[in-house]
Amino acid sequence: MESKEENYAMVFKKLEAILDGVRDEIACLATVACEVFHAFEGFHWVGFYRVTEPGVLMVGPYQGGHGCLRIPFERGVCGAAARSGEVQIVDDVNAVQDHIACSSSTRSEIVLPVVDDKGEVVAVFDIDSDYPANFDAVDHYWLGKVCTLLSATCYRAEANSE
Repeated sequence: MESKEENYAMVFKKLEAILDGVRDEIACLATVACEVFHAFEGFHWVGFYRVTEPGVLMVGPYQGGHGCLRIPFERGVCGAAARSGEVQIVDDVNAVQDHIACSSSTRSEIVLPVVDDKGEVVAVFDIDSDYPANFDAVDHYWLGKVCTLLSATCYRAEANSE
């Protein structure tokens, strides 16, 4: 059985190959959500919230139970990532005062901003786990690489004009 690091490396390599030449935002996000969700047993929700209007995130492609449909930047862990442009790792979601509980089983969460080529947050990559403190520096590193890959493929100005 491979380590978490080795598993991420395999998933990343697979995503690089699958997304090569793909420029459609929804196809990219759906593929990433699917591959990451199925690669890790500890993740019960993997998906994206897209910036659809100023200060608002709308659920995008995801895997797992239903997600919250609309999240304002002012609320929750996803809102904090969108607002600050910084990765949010929460070991215990019950300790976060404004956590938005889309699923009562969620215990920990990581949310990473996805930016376009101008550095603007265009989406957040949200992963929930039923296990407390399930996310660490390994997740931060590899999921950050996935977000950078997305930025380079479907969020480049030339990508959207092709």
